[in-house]
Amino acid sequence: MEASNRADDFIPAGLASFGIEADEIELAVMGAAHEMFWPPILELLGFDTSSVPAEPAPDLSQPPPSHR
Repeated sequence: MEASNRADDFIPAGLASFGIEADEIELAVMGAAHEMFWPPILELLGFDTSSVPAEPAPDLSQPPPSHR
């Protein structure tokens, strides 16, 4: 069986697992948001950061050293 990336398949199932009911309009809005945000999320997940050195003990309250 082929895995599905379609929002029509997993959004209603995910909501049902939490006991949340959504009408047709709410599902359409969630589907549109999925279409808009999912491709860039997949792109970020596939982004290779292996050539970027890790910052030791980063101070997350400050910008990265290259931007100070």
